[in-house]
Amino acid sequence: MPVLIVGGGYAGLATSLFLAHHGVRSLLVDRHAGVAVQGRARGINPRTMEIYRPLGIEERIKEAGRPFDADSGVVRCESLSSEWNWIMMQDSPRALPELTAGEFGMADQSTVEPILAETARAAGAEIRHYTQCVSVEQDADGVTAVIEDRTTGRQRTVRAQYVVACDGYRGGIRESVGITRSGRGVIRSYVSFVIKADLSDLIEKTALFWIIGGGSVAGGFVTHAVPNQWGVALTYDPAVESPEDYTTERCVKAAQGLIGRDVPVEVVDKAAWEEAVSVADRYRSGRVFLAGDAAHVWPPAGALGANSAVQDAHNLAWKLAAVVKGQAGDALLDSYEDERRAVAVELADLTVRSQESRFGPTPQEDPLEPTLCILAQRYRSSAMIGAEHTGVIGETVDQQAKPGTRAPHLWLDHEGRRIGVHDLFHDAFTLITGPSGDEWKRAAEAAAERTAVPVRSYRVGPASAGTELVDVEATWATRYRLGHGGAVLVRPDGYVAWRCEELPADPAAALADALGQVLGTAV
Repeated sequence: MPVLIVGGGYAGLATSLFLAHHGVRSLLVDRHAGVAVQGRARGINPRTMEIYRPLGIEERIKEAGRPFDADSGVVRCESLSSEWNWIMMQDSPRALPELTAGEFGMADQSTVEPILAETARAAGAEIRHYTQCVSVEQDADGVTAVIEDRTTGRQRTVRAQYVVACDGYRGGIRESVGITRSGRGVIRSYVSFVIKADLSDLIEKTALFWIIGGGSVAGGFVTHAVPNQWGVALTYDPAVESPEDYTTERCVKAAQGLIGRDVPVEVVDKAAWEEAVSVADRYRSGRVFLAGDAAHVWPPAGALGANSAVQDAHNLAWKLAAVVKGQAGDALLDSYEDERRAVAVELADLTVRSQESRFGPTPQEDPLEPTLCILAQRYRSSAMIGAEHTGVIGETVDQQAKPGTRAPHLWLDHEGRRIGVHDLFHDAFTLITGPSGDEWKRAAEAAAERTAVPVRSYRVGPASAGTELVDVEATWATRYRLGHGGAVLVRPDGYVAWRCEELPADPAAALADALGQVLGTAV
């Protein structure tokens, strides 16, 4: 088995899906009985949706979020029956057509995970719920894991080339392979539960969430789940009580207190979780990689945690696929930590300060600028050539196709269909040139044959130029800023790997050399 994935949340399911999309077999094991029932992670940001688009699941995820389309803003109140104080009325725009074809979606974890699981299975991934990973031992040639069926107690040994640990903040794999982590640790402990309750006479406008507390009401918050269902979260002190102390009867009473009325309440599901700030000091130990909450956790401000988990998976999957297929050297896998950990450290700091600024007793200016945190993340590693930036989050969304930055958005016509340029980046390297890029097209074919690395090539220009991609808004020249014979090489994750300003004497050799440097196969 090429890859064993431990943990079936956002990070694990996304890793399974992306590997299957690259044609790499994987086995995912998850100790829970199925996908998430509680929708704690709400919101699919434009970058994540941009990733989902070429996989054909964007519309399904948008549809999953329809019940939440009207949700916006944040309320502080003593109970839902008391006066509401809107501390945040408007959210970031859901569409940013100048910057991306991806649109913000309101779907939550409980509605998206089934889509990811179904799509991954259809592409050939194996997913086993109610199966836990008991141990992981690695050697020079691979990883040996013991997994256990929780229904029967039967154990079996699995041999894999690599393991991706997506087993969460409390998962055991990180510690078992000797990876430490840094940060403030646990800030608050929560018991969360989903309830059914008819609150139609109380809630005329649904917020993203309600921060509730004051008087005789215990502190907590409420979120919208699906029609007549609500998510409730209560803080508790683990030094004096445990989640088991929250019986169904206690949860019902607590929910009625937050609502402010003695209405009928049915508890659908209950779970415990912790709000923490932590980033793993390494993302890799030999053949074991961390992704999602196993690698990083921070407060929910900005809805960046689950989206970062998917983006971790997206970054790692194409690199694992390239190594498994013999197209890349082991050094490519080191670039995963170099790129994604730097982003996590930055986002952990920003989200902590943002939460304190937005939801503290005296709200202040928010240091987190959502559009930049979502679309202006920048990488520096061996997997790109010539990255010159210094900061992790750009001061603007870069529109110049520089190495280490996300390729600038373009609206294009491709074979009569309107697409965003990122719809092209998903399972191969892509070489983009201007209208006079015929020699580069031949070079891409020759380099792919020479290196056994798939490279697609496209020329971009006006409709009159007869190019494969029509620049429908005439933004190619200003956003990619190439000379007459230049080209840009984009990685499968949509990040610029290399740019060549002018046509070299031997473009095929130049392109093959660039691929070798990026993939760690250059001699």
